[in-house]
Amino acid sequence: MDILMMTLLALLFGLGLGYAAIRFRVEGDPLVDKIDAVLPQTQCGQCGHPGCRPYATALAEGSAEINQCPPGGEAGMRALAELLGRDPMPLAGMEAGAVEPLPKVAVVDESTCIGCTKCVQACPVDAIIGAPKQKHTVLEAYCTGCELCLPPICPVPDCLTLRPVRPTISRWKWQAPDIQEQEQAA
Repeated sequence: MDILMMTLLALLFGLGLGYAAIRFRVEGDPLVDKIDAVLPQTQCGQCGHPGCRPYATALAEGSAEINQCPPGGEAGMRALAELLGRDPMPLAGMEAGAVEPLPKVAVVDESTCIGCTKCVQACPVDAIIGAPKQKHTVLEAYCTGCELCLPPICPVPDCLTLRPVRPTISRWKWQAPDIQEQEQAA
């Protein structure tokens, strides 16, 4: 009898929760979804927000500028400007006309690594692999260069550094000056 009563109660609560989930469903903002799709999803916090979704929400509300995402670079800023109907602007911390810095990747000096795993825990994209008290290494293909693993996280001086990404055919980007900008300057 007790089992039957518990089963009936569980069924009743399940139906109630199912109805509440349908009845009180909250729809997401489609603009926030579109903005979030443009962002690089590094969750690094360099924009001043805890991740890409909160930054997308701030952009949709108009409380943030489109130039706050260093991992997205100028291409990401231009895509946001086009999506939101705003004028492009220089990336935060860069002067107008300045060349965008080369992308960087974290590198572990395996001879000094003590295997503390602090960098593994700090990496938002799981680009650093290693076990406790073992040497760690960085998977270059996943590293966004967000700098969250650098000191003061790493207790060993010069164990973790950022280096420019090695150029490969798949990462090569055409960097020709815009002809229209040259004509306007002349």
